[in-house]
Amino acid sequence: MTKSTQDQWAQWLLERRHGGDAKKQKAMLQSLYLVRDKVLHNARPTQGDTLLDVGCGDGLIAFGALPIVGERGKVIFSDISQDLLDHCQSLARQVGVLERCQFARASADDLSMIEANSVDVVTTRSVLIYVAAKQKAFDEFYRVLKPNGRLSIFEPINRFAYPEPLNRFSGYDVTPIMHLVGKIVAVYAFAQPDTGAMMDFDERNLFTFAEKAGFAEVHLALQAEVVPGRFDGDPEAQKPNWEAFVRSSGNPLAPTLEETMHEALTPAEAKQFTAYLRPLVEARQYVRRFAAAYLWAVKR
Repeated sequence: MTKSTQDQWAQWLLERRHGGDAKKQKAMLQSLYLVRDKVLHNARPTQGDTLLDVGCGDGLIAFGALPIVGERGKVIFSDISQDLLDHCQSLARQVGVLERCQFARASADDLSMIEANSVDVVTTRSVLIYVAAKQKAFDEFYRVLKPNGRLSIFEPINRFAYPEPLNRFSGYDVTPIMHLVGKIVAVYAFAQPDTGAMMDFDERNLFTFAEKAGFAEVHLALQAEVVPGRFDGDPEAQKPNWEAFVRSSGNPLAPTLEETMHEALTPAEAKQFTAYLRPLVEARQYVRRFAAAYLWAVKR
């Protein structure tokens, strides 16, 4: 399946989130493996378990769970994107684990095709930020879990970093070109007007959703940080790829910066914007603000 025929979720996960840059993709995956491992650690899957990965995407958590649940276990890949389910099914076939996988096209707030009290573990990563009916999603997680089943999730807390101050763009100080950044931000807002689900909750809401769903044991850990950009690791990776930066998008619903510049700015303005921002990007002169919550719970 070519990129042009994929839905927006598959296009983003497989291409647009890293701008087609292999080094950026590798670095991104390394950080995501840490998230995957923590989600699975909190979920405590064991040999023979059935694990449901809601919003499986490209299979990050689901494939990571397969060796843990073992030959007697099963992993259910669930997603709203048939393209991503097909992608995961193809990968499962290639690595010889297809017989231990199931695939279900479903949204997080409607898992009706999954029987009640039928799975041992539910996992999800960065999915609820796209779900308006978050309480319904937690209710569904609770419903499909067996007694003593475990839920483990990871969600970014976007309220911590957004909206940015007017003189900041992706963490960069853009005070001298605020007039241009304003035009770009306006296009983003028009292209993605419904950001409610991404911004309408924080870690306290997640905890409340879990309790209201019926989970008697709930744990939550918040990770929040403000970190200046810096060079570290592989010397070849020290200079970020500007082309990858402008050709990537922050989420499946957002345009790329390149697309936004083309719509918002004249060629002369785009040249001025690039001349100012590119050196900052390549020197990593940003301040990263980020917060995320790990929540895990038990159905008693």
